[in-house]
Amino acid sequence: MLLLVWPGCRNTPDNINRTAVIVTLKLPENLMNANPVLLNEGLVYSFKNISTGQVFTFAETKAILLPEGLYDCFFEGWLSSGTSDKIKIKAYAPSLQILGSSVSIELKSFKAPAKSGFVFEELFFTGVLTPQGKQYHGCSYFKIRNNSDKLLYADSLVICESRFISTQKWDYQPDIRSQAMPVFAVYMIPGKGKDVPVKPGESLLIADIAIDHRKANLNAYNLSGANFEWFDNSSRPSIQDTDNPLVPNLDKIYCYTLSIWVPHNRGFRSYALARMKTDKDSYLRDYIYEYSYVMKLPSGVFPMTGKGYKMPNAWMEDVVNCSIESDYVWNLVDPSLDTGWTYVSKIDHDKTRYNKSVRRKIAYVTREGLEILQDTNNSSDDFIPAAQPSMK
Repeated sequence: MLLLVWPGCRNTPDNINRTAVIVTLKLPENLMNANPVLLNEGLVYSFKNISTGQVFTFAETKAILLPEGLYDCFFEGWLSSGTSDKIKIKAYAPSLQILGSSVSIELKSFKAPAKSGFVFEELFFTGVLTPQGKQYHGCSYFKIRNNSDKLLYADSLVICESRFISTQKWDYQPDIRSQAMPVFAVYMIPGKGKDVPVKPGESLLIADIAIDHRKANLNAYNLSGANFEWFDNSSRPSIQDTDNPLVPNLDKIYCYTLSIWVPHNRGFRSYALARMKTDKDSYLRDYIYEYSYVMKLPSGVFPMTGKGYKMPNAWMEDVVNCSIESDYVWNLVDPSLDTGWTYVSKIDHDKTRYNKSVRRKIAYVTREGLEILQDTNNSSDDFIPAAQPSMK
């Protein structure tokens, strides 16, 4: 643990109240056996004012003074562990109240990801409108990309939707984000291990309903060429799913609803790509998440309980937080999985959000012409928000 202290200064010549910051940086617990040392070069402390969007960046441990406000804090640095290789670490602390003459914050760092593999290339969950201006469901999709230079297999990859939403936060107990992600839906790519090969730079299209939606709605897309679709046997006669027998279905592991799963079309939930490490029955038996919280409303205080499932962080391949700027409150996963969030709109119930997706940026192109997508575990930087869908 490192304690970094800066002197305080309440008033400045411009009459703006500023706050001095006292930072406690906790080094990754899983690296402590190597006796790591924080290197002085390459340190970056960034504070983003949530209200104004202004970013204050510092490269040294002295005289950090910030205008009062609500901030997200990001940290990047390097460790030396006695070997020739340096270890990159990151930290993230959201929604910090920076007020008064001084404030103390704790940053829990983690080893930055170094692996490449499957990532979300694109998430399309807003849907489209009909020519009459009504919502049209069924054409949501996810694109999963092999972002490595090796042949990979997608068997047993699962797509998960978060149980909670980023625009409302209660004190959920136990808070399991450091170990797992509470989930609302889990659908798995079938296979025995090497049934679904994906070449470097290639993608899988996972559709809600894998048909040519243009036949029913001129504003929709042709998803009949999808690699997989998810299908729900609805128990509600008035709400039934459509199955394309020519496109294989995902295996449904769990979903909160007894009708059909439609990804949150206003963009409040997070999505994870994980590798299922057990069978369905064992998962449903061993990965239950029971929690409690207190709902505080103008009408009173209400103790609440809930029950669902969780996806271990150790199984994660990729996670994308989503929210909207006007109502964002918190990130739904541990910062080791995603320190940022992306969006399709900046305000709730945005009537212009339809027909927009979030698409991952291209980091670079190899000499062989292979596009490598950006993956820094910060969706704020890695994705193009409110993008034109690739299937349009």
